[in-house]
Amino acid sequence: MIVPVGRTGPRPLALHMATAAAVWGGAAAAATTGPANGLLWHRDLADECSRLAVSPEAVGEAALRRLVDFEAAIARYCAHPFRREVETEPVLARRGTARLISYGEGERTVLIVPSLVNRYYVCDLSGRRSFARWLAARGWRVMLVDWGSPGERERRFDCTDYIESVLEPFAREAARVSRRPPVVIGYCMGGLLALPMVTRARVAFSGMALLAVPWDFHGGGGPEARRLAFAGSTFADMLAESGEMPVDALQTCFYALDPMLTPRKYLAFGEFEPGSEAERAFVELEDWVNDGVPLATPVAQECFAGWYGRNEPARGEWRISGEPVRPEAATLPAWVVVPAGDRIVPPASALALARALPNATVRRPRLGHIGLMASKSAARRVWRPLLAWMNGLA
Repeated sequence: MIVPVGRTGPRPLALHMATAAAVWGGAAAAATTGPANGLLWHRDLADECSRLAVSPEAVGEAALRRLVDFEAAIARYCAHPFRREVETEPVLARRGTARLISYGEGERTVLIVPSLVNRYYVCDLSGRRSFARWLAARGWRVMLVDWGSPGERERRFDCTDYIESVLEPFAREAARVSRRPPVVIGYCMGGLLALPMVTRARVAFSGMALLAVPWDFHGGGGPEARRLAFAGSTFADMLAESGEMPVDALQTCFYALDPMLTPRKYLAFGEFEPGSEAERAFVELEDWVNDGVPLATPVAQECFAGWYGRNEPARGEWRISGEPVRPEAATLPAWVVVPAGDRIVPPASALALARALPNATVRRPRLGHIGLMASKSAARRVWRPLLAWMNGLA
């Protein structure tokens, strides 16, 4: 099946372009000044500044060249012929706009729970890069949750509603077709939803894997959490009126973590050999990044204000159906992946959850947040050890 993608560039495009112009243009403007014109250098930079011998004209030319290269890289991405094409897998169950997609026919079942804020197919990017298909090819029946976009009913959902109305029914379906209690894998926000499902014990699981799952949102000082909480608060009126947080609003919030990330990665993309594997891999992943879904208003408020703002999970104040979520109640075997290079979920945040679980094995691969699913070394560093752990469960 070919899924059409109407590419307009990284989202929100105007914000990324304005940021690049401001940063690089600001560098060109600053180069025209100096100590004699009132520019004050920090004392720690004095030696470096004294060695600068670049003319203001050269800085201006470099800034303009980067802007031109950035625009050219965006145009190259938008025009790339790649379109996601994968075999259609059967849908085992539906709950509202959500689907439970089945891969393989293994005797043991694993339920994969991705984040609500991104499309499910980060776990099934293509025939060449697919965590779900990789597990299915090794004897497991894989059930992958596709949350879909919120419909009229889902726009009123909070996390409790998603767990009770979607996730637990899907878990019961996974248990029904499995000869032994299934394993559940939660990725990022999906792990936060899987954890209370496990502790509520409405469905029996043999093990729980948590991949890059935040818990202590203020761990390590929490600068990222404060930025996201503030960014989320700026959309309060929109959330109240529309019933959902649009994709570009969500992308704007995460842009706040590293405003120049997109210009940097597109400049690197512009250096790739046309037709190369690196070029295709970039487009494949970037299509997923830009193909987001809105977030229901109650969930958005729970996440940005409750998690990032008040740090409710780590404080024992996050509640599902009125009951606080307690990791220590999850006594089943747990396999916790804390990526060393994760900038979306800082390691301190995920390690707090690992420490709270009574039966956890921790693995710290040298990968980033998305690299767990999309990098060349994901299978070697994460998937294979995870599979070995799953195969060893009773």
